[in-house]
Amino acid sequence: MFKKRYIIRTVLLSIGVLSVLVSGFVAEQYYRWHICNFRAIDGKQHSYTVYPGATTDSVLNLIREDYEISSETDLTLHMRFLVFNHPEPGHYLFPSQIGDREIIEALKYGRQTPVRITWDNSARTREDLAGKVASRLMMDSVTLLKYLEDDGFLNKYGLDKETSRCLFIPNTYEVYWTITPEQLFARMSKEYDTWWNEERRAQAREIGLTPVEVAILASIVEGETYRKKDMPLIASLYINRLRKGMPLQACPTIKYAVGDFKLKRVLYRHLSVDSPYNTYKNPGLPPGPIRCPNPQTMDFVLNAPATDYLYMCASPALDGTHVFSATFNSHAAAAAQYRQTMDTIQWELKGEN
Repeated sequence: MFKKRYIIRTVLLSIGVLSVLVSGFVAEQYYRWHICNFRAIDGKQHSYTVYPGATTDSVLNLIREDYEISSETDLTLHMRFLVFNHPEPGHYLFPSQIGDREIIEALKYGRQTPVRITWDNSARTREDLAGKVASRLMMDSVTLLKYLEDDGFLNKYGLDKETSRCLFIPNTYEVYWTITPEQLFARMSKEYDTWWNEERRAQAREIGLTPVEVAILASIVEGETYRKKDMPLIASLYINRLRKGMPLQACPTIKYAVGDFKLKRVLYRHLSVDSPYNTYKNPGLPPGPIRCPNPQTMDFVLNAPATDYLYMCASPALDGTHVFSATFNSHAAAAAQYRQTMDTIQWELKGEN
């Protein structure tokens, strides 16, 4: 009887010990699997860019530089369980502590973290735009530039190589690092259609312009001034000139035509440049924008006030503002005063030297 009780107690004790061990193993595996096997050394989140052709070992070695792995054995076990053989290219952001399952599945299935791409109105040329956009993506700027200049591809968006920049409204967008040029254009097209809602399209029709023409005009307005107060008036002036069939005679388009964006004064010799962007020689708007205009400036064009202005020149106060005129005689007087101020400054500078 005693021997029988001893055997039962021993069996129960063994079962209890085994249960504790199994429970501990299961608990540990659950913790390493779901909660934390990777802990950031500095307690911060870290991001990684996985390029095509990267191996599992190379990526894990990179992660090991920032994270302590509590159990390499568990990691190996979990990698085998999930059949993790190679990582997918992409941009990944991991929290300060993360379990094996989340990090393995992210890398295995390409569950990326979006990256932010940003550009502003400083993107003047197609090359500028391609460089700014591609700098944060897997695609290179040369590839993107080819799409920006491919009239056959751009035709489905109603654009050509001169107007392709109009699709890229300056802002900050979240996209996947591995986005293709085709996907990027499709995304920008959706953003474009969202901004160019029916209300804005109706405003464009009221002033006799298409959305693309509004963008082109806005790019010229931005080339004239950085002062937002003057922008609606400059837009009004150019709209008036377009309606009367007058050449725009916009100096920023000359700078674009000669390819010198740092040109401080447009001289008579610059006005003879042979280019479709020379608005002194060619009537109407140029074939494309001279930069990627900010959306606010396009709104200034759409909401330009009604004026009789046809001329403007820089203010002799040299404060970045303009003097607007409805007649050529008034404009000539204002321009003469400005030139006199500039000549005086040049003579004073020569005297100092």
